[in-house]
Amino acid sequence: MSDIEIRQFMCRSDNFGVLVHHGESGVTIAIDAPEEKAIRRELDAAGWSLTHILVTHHHGDHTEAVEPLKAAFGATVYGPAKEVDKIAGIDKPVKGGDAFEVGAIRVEVIDTPGHTAGEISYYLPGAPALFAADALFSLGCGRLFEGDAAMLWESLKRLRALPDETMLYCGHEYTATNAKCAVAIDPGNTALRNRVAEVERLREEGKPTLPVALGTEKLTNPFLRADDPILKGELEMLNADPAEVFAVMRRRRDQY
Repeated sequence: MSDIEIRQFMCRSDNFGVLVHHGESGVTIAIDAPEEKAIRRELDAAGWSLTHILVTHHHGDHTEAVEPLKAAFGATVYGPAKEVDKIAGIDKPVKGGDAFEVGAIRVEVIDTPGHTAGEISYYLPGAPALFAADALFSLGCGRLFEGDAAMLWESLKRLRALPDETMLYCGHEYTATNAKCAVAIDPGNTALRNRVAEVERLREEGKPTLPVALGTEKLTNPFLRADDPILKGELEMLNADPAEVFAVMRRRRDQY
C-alpha cells in the first residue's frame, strides 16, 4: 500500500515511538504509547491527528501515554486480550490470529508471549511492516520476565515465517549491545559481521539501527536460528532441542 507512511522516533531514554499514517483516509496509528510529549511532538510535526493506538504488552514504558492520548484525541485503543486487566483504556482486545482494518490499513495480530505472558505483535502486510515491540529485537530478543525460553522461541518462529521484505520495528534501541552477544555466539557468520559494521556506522552517525529487513535478521540474529545446524555446531549443541539452544543463548545475553 503505497499511501502508508511510517515515522519512527526516540522516546524516553531508549524506546522507539512509531506512527503509521494513511494519507487518503487520514488514519494515524501509534504503536504503543511510551511518552506523550514525544508522540505529540511528532504528530504536530507531521500535521497528523491520532486515531488509533495499538498496544503490544502491559509494561509501563509502552503504555504510560495510552490514557492521556486517548483522552486528548479520542483514539481507539487495541491491545492484548490476555493483558486487558493490566492495561487501562483498551477498547478492543485482540489475540493472535485476529485481523482487522484500521481505515484502509490491514492489521494482523500475532501472539508473541515470552517477554510478558500475553504480548502480541502487529503485522501490516500492506507496508509491509512488523511491530514486534519487546519480543524480537535486531540481533536479539526480549528478556524473559513472565514466560520461558520455549515459549519465546515458538513466538519468534511465528515472526520468522513472515516475508523477508517485511521491515522490522522494535521497542528499543538495543542493537549495538545485542551485536556483541550475537558475534560471541556466532563468530563465523559473515552476514552478521556485515550487519555489525553497519550498526556501528549508524550509531557513530547518530542514526537508529532500525527498521531492518526481516530477511537480514533471519541471516544474522542467532535467536531466529536456534534450529540451524551451523549455529548449533558453534554452540556444541548439535543434538539439542532448539528450545534448549535458545535458552542457552538467552542466558548468555543476560550477561551483557
